[in-house]
Amino acid sequence: MLSRHTPALIEALLHVKDQLRCVSASGAWQVFSAVPLGHGVVGRVYASGKPVTILDVANDPDYIRLGPPITSEICAPIIDRTGHPVGVINAEWAEAQPLDGWEETLTEAGRLLGARLSELGGPPAETRSEQLLRHALALTNAETDAEVLLRACRAAREVTGLAAAVLLRPAPDLLPEEQELRVVVAASSPEPRDRPLVARLGQIEPDRLAALLDEACRYGASYTLGDPAVLDARGFEALTAAGVRTMIAVPLGAGTPVVSSSVGALVVLDETAIVPDSALVNLLELLAAQASTCLEKLTTLRRLHVQANSDPLTGLRHGGPFGDRLANATPGRTALLAIDIDEFKAVNDTLGHAAGDRVLVQMAVALQQALRLGDELFRVGGDEFVAVIDVPSAAEALLVAERLVAAARATGRTISVGVAVQGELEPPEAAMYRADQALYAVKRNGRNGVRLAP
Repeated sequence: MLSRHTPALIEALLHVKDQLRCVSASGAWQVFSAVPLGHGVVGRVYASGKPVTILDVANDPDYIRLGPPITSEICAPIIDRTGHPVGVINAEWAEAQPLDGWEETLTEAGRLLGARLSELGGPPAETRSEQLLRHALALTNAETDAEVLLRACRAAREVTGLAAAVLLRPAPDLLPEEQELRVVVAASSPEPRDRPLVARLGQIEPDRLAALLDEACRYGASYTLGDPAVLDARGFEALTAAGVRTMIAVPLGAGTPVVSSSVGALVVLDETAIVPDSALVNLLELLAAQASTCLEKLTTLRRLHVQANSDPLTGLRHGGPFGDRLANATPGRTALLAIDIDEFKAVNDTLGHAAGDRVLVQMAVALQQALRLGDELFRVGGDEFVAVIDVPSAAEALLVAERLVAAARATGRTISVGVAVQGELEPPEAAMYRADQALYAVKRNGRNGVRLAP
């Protein structure tokens, strides 16, 4: 109705969850669906509860541009009957207009809208689809597996309205043939009456949890149809004994051709007997599929990170991480040990590169095992390694180098090692050069030994 009296873009935005969501608009072809709380002029007005008139939006740091250039803006809060903001009504003009009286008009419109909203029960709640979208974005932004699982639990609990959500997964620190099942992540509603439910689930024996997970993943998503005191609940005695009356179980990776209990299941529970509708179960399947996709993405990123930073033959880190470690060296304490396998070229020339690869792998293992906890070994060339160690003195660095030479001899081969302790004012690259020069001196003097760089 307001748009009949002025050529302006007019929007009404209401607070829904953590956004100001546009519920009606006129006067423009494109509008924002929602604005995060605290952003833009609308966020400022909502937070303050006071109207604002901006005659030159170019000078306002909070202005968010969308569509054609705007010259002026008036925004007023929508106030409910308790005096609290529940949204804003915003008007923007593309051309200079007489704005006398418009701030008062929009303020009164906000008051009337707020009163009517109070009569109707307040701003509209998020739909389940909106909730699912918000949680799907949160899962995508998770940076660890644990964060994905926790966010999936919280999302499942909020979307269903049930008291608790848990994730059952194999314990990661056991061999496949020894794996037990346990609740690895749990989220429950904040009411004190619901907290004991998750605690009771955590006390269920691992073998019974394993049976529950296998049942949940056997054919896909499943849900309960009523009170287990009335209906047949055989096989779920562990849950019903813990007080569970309603359950929805969705395997992670739901929707894929093969669902395995080794992946895990998202289980949502309540102590009240209800019958979930099938559409709700479908939403949880989408949520579980999204969580599974995010877990796969994180696994792939970890694998790519290892591949990008490691030598595929020996598993040792190579040039990039070595450069980072040099940049963090401590002058006066960091020692660099340049290592070269003696007569390695002869192995490749006489026995072939496959034999040379075996020697490299064997030597990498031997050197790694001979180093102390915290020492780092890198492969920086064909048969060239560098150990970076922190020591109190050059004498300690020489002892470590001698231990590496002994470890190499135990494999049936020998190495030459040049040692340099970074000087107080010395760049790490200069210390590395000195270690290399010491290594070449060992080579010239018959190999199979250690030399400290001057």
